Amino acid sequence: MASRSGQREQRASRKVETDEAEDDLTKVEYETSEGVEVIPTFDGIGLREDLLRGIYAYGFEKPSAIQQRAIKPILKGRDVIAQSQSGTGKTATFSIAALQCLDTQSREPQVLVLSPTRELANQIQKVCLALGDYMNVQCHSCIGGTSIGEDIRKLDYGQHIVSGTPGRVFDMIGRRNLRTRNIKMFILDEADEMLNKGFKEQIYDVYRYLPPATQVILISATLPHEILEMTARFMTDPIRILVKRDELTLEGIKQFFVAVEREEWKFDTLCDLYDTLTITQAVIFCNTKRKVDWLTEKMREANFTVSAMHGDMPQKEREAIMKEFRAGQSRVLISTDVWARGLDVAQVSLVINYDLPNNRELYIHRIGRSGRFGRKGVAINFVKSDDIRILRDIEQYYSTQIDEMPMNVADLI
Repeated sequence: MASRSGQREQRASRKVETDEAEDDLTKVEYETSEGVEVIPTFDGIGLREDLLRGIYAYGFEKPSAIQQRAIKPILKGRDVIAQSQSGTGKTATFSIAALQCLDTQSREPQVLVLSPTRELANQIQKVCLALGDYMNVQCHSCIGGTSIGEDIRKLDYGQHIVSGTPGRVFDMIGRRNLRTRNIKMFILDEADEMLNKGFKEQIYDVYRYLPPATQVILISATLPHEILEMTARFMTDPIRILVKRDELTLEGIKQFFVAVEREEWKFDTLCDLYDTLTITQAVIFCNTKRKVDWLTEKMREANFTVSAMHGDMPQKEREAIMKEFRAGQSRVLISTDVWARGLDVAQVSLVINYDLPNNRELYIHRIGRSGRFGRKGVAINFVKSDDIRILRDIEQYYSTQIDEMPMNVADLI
């Protein structure tokens, strides 16, 4: 972890963006359960003093639309399903609520957060530590690919919040190093992904070990109908804060497509765009790990500087690449969908879908890597003739517009 004062300096420099950007986000219409009030200030939510200090030190000035609606119902102890567009402060929503509910005198885990990727679990841990900077809070990131001994040591030392990936968390519960008897809040971030086939069993495995009265919070930008139906199995009369589907794409992100007749033309198109990519920071999405490796190698052979990341890389390497990219030392990152959800790098203002994603939800998550917190962003889709149908389907589904890329795309970033 960076030193506390170092963290504070970093945070002072990430003052929340202009009010204008905020206003864009507040225009969103939410469909909420009865009795959900909108609380326009952090002071009005009734938070503890040391937590408020952490929130303001982090650079937040006023709560985003989702924070104005969701923090209070969580604090009232209700199960909550919260949906909000990418980059609108969902992580801080549940982190603030979790921190407010802690008894910092006790050294037993009281909040468990599960995420689909290790990077996201780490990011949540950092947000909790930063917001809880004045509360003396212990928060551990419990993820695969790291030393089991270190996990055991940290958990035995005592943690208030555990942010982790399902496999390693379940392992730690099984070894009795992660004690669940005092857990009062269970948070599923990127809930639709977590309740999807790959993770569902693991989530239920963990859930079975939690005390019966545990409060359950579900968070995501996309919550398809079938996921909402499934929640009846483990949530009690949840408060729902949902966004209408046609409001999920962010106003600040301009979406374009480039028609390529053949797969091999995509590479030349990317090379032509390279100078535009490096004006800002860009993420390029491919659908497979093999494609990421292939494209990275091909770009490097053509003397372009790029980094790459996917789930088969050793954890140390993934962390080093993330660190470089966050620091702006690398400008172009080629990745699989391990990067599509939740990761927050403010400087990213361009996303390229080298391959169109396999489902509509992923499209929203991918393009949401740009235009964080109301900033401007651009998404460019490389589209072969047989992909046009998929693109039109995405466009229709979200009532959005995806135009042919203009020549002056660099001016839009």
